[in-house]
Amino acid sequence: MNIQDIKPADGAKTASKRVGRGIGSGTGKTSTRGHKGQWARSGGGVRPNFEGGQMPMTRRLPKVGFNNKRFAHVYNAVNVEVFNRFEDGEVVDINKLIEANIVKKAENYGLKVMGDGVLEKKLTIKANKFTASAIQKIEKAGGTAEVL
Repeated sequence: MNIQDIKPADGAKTASKRVGRGIGSGTGKTSTRGHKGQWARSGGGVRPNFEGGQMPMTRRLPKVGFNNKRFAHVYNAVNVEVFNRFEDGEVVDINKLIEANIVKKAENYGLKVMGDGVLEKKLTIKANKFTASAIQKIEKAGGTAEVL
């Protein structure tokens, strides 16, 4: 097989319909547009989402919700299971997580520890925020959760 022998599968490519090329073609005169009207004209038709003049669905439904990102409290969220990488008795904070490549950069509001996973090491974890389940799992493992 050579490169010049490669061709698309049968029926994969169809020739485009040549409209307005005489009566014998079957698509002459009105060029498949029918007679007169909005759709027969050049540039005719309606914009997307047009519902025939009635109030469009997007304007009938109420606006819902607002998320003001300017005043959002952005934390580095980390689950307790990631702390299993550290040694027993170690003090872990945001800087240790950055050194260990668990967190890329410290966010404005600091570190938030979530309660997903199992903690098997006795650690002192310093963070700006803890979930209730995270504190429970840290204390169950024999560690302490310090709020900064």
